Order: sequence, then structure tokens, then C-alpha cells
Amino acid sequence: MTFALTASPTVPAVAGAKADDYQRAYRIGLDAYTYGLPLMTTNATFHTMTSTDVPQGAFGPVNQFNSVRSPNSSSSTAVVAPGATSLSSIAWVDLTGQPQVLHVPKVTGHYFVLAFIDPYTTNLVNLGSASKTPPGDYVIRDPRQRGVALPTGTQPLNVDYSRIWIIGSTQLKGLHDLPAVNAIQDRYTLTSLSDFVSGTVTPQPAPTRPTITPYVMPTGVSYFDTMGALLEKFPPPARDASELRSLATVGIGPGLTPSQNANLSAGTKRGLADAVAAGSAMVQKQTKSVFAAGFNQHNGYLLGGFGRYGTDYVKRAVISQVGLGAFISPQAMYAMTWTDHARRALNGSDRYVLRMPKGPPTREGWSITVYNLQGALMANPIDRYAFTNISSLTKNRDGSIDIYVQANAPKKAARRANWLPVTRGQGFEITWRLFAPKQAAIPKIRDGSGWQPPRVVRRGLDGQH
Repeated sequence: MTFALTASPTVPAVAGAKADDYQRAYRIGLDAYTYGLPLMTTNATFHTMTSTDVPQGAFGPVNQFNSVRSPNSSSSTAVVAPGATSLSSIAWVDLTGQPQVLHVPKVTGHYFVLAFIDPYTTNLVNLGSASKTPPGDYVIRDPRQRGVALPTGTQPLNVDYSRIWIIGSTQLKGLHDLPAVNAIQDRYTLTSLSDFVSGTVTPQPAPTRPTITPYVMPTGVSYFDTMGALLEKFPPPARDASELRSLATVGIGPGLTPSQNANLSAGTKRGLADAVAAGSAMVQKQTKSVFAAGFNQHNGYLLGGFGRYGTDYVKRAVISQVGLGAFISPQAMYAMTWTDHARRALNGSDRYVLRMPKGPPTREGWSITVYNLQGALMANPIDRYAFTNISSLTKNRDGSIDIYVQANAPKKAARRANWLPVTRGQGFEITWRLFAPKQAAIPKIRDGSGWQPPRVVRRGLDGQH
């Protein structure tokens, strides 16, 4: 999403006897929009990515891994904020027919993760390096399938829903590393339980959908009709009961279709429709608030515990737009900023320096990446999008590292080695990833007393420096 400092939506003035209905529905409708946005966004992502039955990078059929086989670039649009130092392997698991068997290969010399994301963007499970997952075959079962017998030599992997998004990520150390990483990706597999037991492979039907069709998000009151169908298909956790009772007072909830509800007044339906229209601006405002709340604590970044949100529906909605599919802290920690340390919006016409006294305390390294305001990597003449802990960066005498973010290449060779290019005149964001942070360091990073990402300091207008 574009990070914009927009005004908070206000309740439009409505005259007449139905004004109270309208205003109440508008207020609760905004709450419903916040609550349901992650569910709606994940559903839209599912339908777009599986709209083709011809594997195309991260897009392709359900119940198989569809892998990005070459480094991400400015044309990579499968997900928001794609990694620039890893290759993705995406699988949408559909358990409505039967369990699926996931094969986790033995991986050496590369950090990898297979993260399970549920329809509400909760990071349920992480298999891989940080979790020290043993290689083998894991039977993925939803609640209806708990009694299914496990084949010899397999392990159960129970999930709460019939649809699970597996976001696989494998470390890429450079172009020379592509064959090794592609070979690892080829060993991530999903097999239906029946095929696994029989040792056969069910023939796939001939492809009929060669093109990718973006999902169109419903508008107006129909937005809440779709949300109601999804809430019924993927029942919310028990902790959401209070929120759901509030939403039900205006006809929103599992299996409910407010657009067809004759018991809702015209004022109520209009309030719900206007809430949907105002929802995007409201979430941008919420993003600004969450960002500002931790600004001083985290050196000017949005940094926190993501991946599991409890009843913090605002943070869940915000992260679904700026970092959909975020992992829990023991797997990865994230820090994002759209401004410099003086709260001025980042712009490619300016020059910035980030001084890192020491690297973050992680077991699997770190990265810093630059994105445009739509969450895509920024095109640049040297195809450089990120630095990592294994990048050849120039160090200062005290061991610190200065990272230069600007449009033009610095004149000094030492600075050019530490240069992340951006596009002149365009806004952008900076994102840090800490892979498998050390367990003891996580609480202090989160409360601001431990390692923090370097401040973004503006050095002036960009030029040949």
C-alpha cells in the first residue's frame, strides 16, 4: 500500500430519522473493515495467485509449490515487499478433499523457512533452519481430519483451517548460488495423502487457465457479504467473540449477507457502504498511528511483534497491507520506515546515510532492502536492491558501517560499495529483516532497550557525492 499521511475518516452528516442508524452502521462498519481486512486480503491473494493452472513463478495451482527461480527484481509483484536476498516457494494448501503430505528436505549451507499462514494472517508454524526441523514427511490435517491414520514414517502437522498459505523462503547468496537454491526448491513437495500411500501420481488435467487474473475486491455492502462467507468458511477463533457480537448488530458475521438483509434499514446499509469506501484511508491513518507510536522507541521505525496479533485487530490490518504474511519474531523480525529520523518523508531526490555501529544479534543474518511505496523493489541501473550480513561492505575504523541511500552513485569507491540506489523524485521505504534473532535479544529489541535499526539521517539534496 502507499504510505500516506491522510486524515482520519469522519462520520458524514446525515439528516432525518435514520441518522442514528447510519452513524452507528458507519462506525461499526469501519471496525468491521479493520477486523476483516486481513481475511479479505489473504483471500484476494489466494484467488489471484491460483487463478492460473500453469506454474508462473509464485503463481500456479493449489497443492503444489510454485517457485520463483531467479532473483526478485523491480518487476516482481507476486507479494508485497518481496525478499531480495532469497528465493520464494509458494504453496496454497487446500485440505477440503484430503490431507496433504509435505516433504521437508535436508538443507545444508542455506537458511530456509516454510512458514504456515492461516486465512487471518496468523503465522501458525515455521519449519526450517531456525526451528531445526528434521527432514521428512509431514501430514497436514485440518480439524476434520485429525483421526486420519498416518502412514509409517510420517509426522502429523495439524492446522486449524482447510486453507493454508505456505510461504517458503530459501537464502540466495548470489547468482552463483542459483543452481544450489533451485535444487533445494525442487525438493519442497506436496502430495495428496492417497497418492503418498499408493505411491502413484494422479494425472493432472490439461491446463485451461494460462493467464493470471487479478482478483477484484468487492465494494459497497457486498464487501461484507463476501466477508461473511469467508467468516463462515474459516471460523474465527473464540477470542474474537466479543468483536463478532458487535459486528452482528449491523448484520455482519459468519454466513451473513447484509446487502440482502431486509431487516436492516436503508440508513444502516448506506452507513456500511460508506464505511467500505472510507476503509482504505482509515487503514492508512492507522498505519501512521502505529508507526508514530513506536517512532522514538525504535529509532524512527515501525518495529514490533508480527505474525500473531491476538485481538490487536488494528496492527493485524496494518501489517496485512505493508507486510502480508509476516513471520513471528523467533523466525524473523522486521523494521520499516517511510521517513527520516526528523519525520520527513523519504524521497529519492535527497541523500541519506544510515550508520550501523554493529550488526543485529541474529543466528541466520540480516538484510536491508529498499522498496517503492507500492512495496516493489526500486528499479536501478546496477540491479542492487539490498545488503546482507555477507555483503562486501566498507567498514569504518571503529567497525561501524555507513549505508548510503540516494539516486546518484557516490564519488568515493568506498561509499559506492555501500550504496543502495533509489529513484530520484520518488518516495520509498526501508525495511530491515533479522533472520532468526537470538532468543534472549528479542524482548529487548521489541521494547527498544536492545539493538535498534540505524537512524535514517538526511544529508541534503542528491548529487555526485
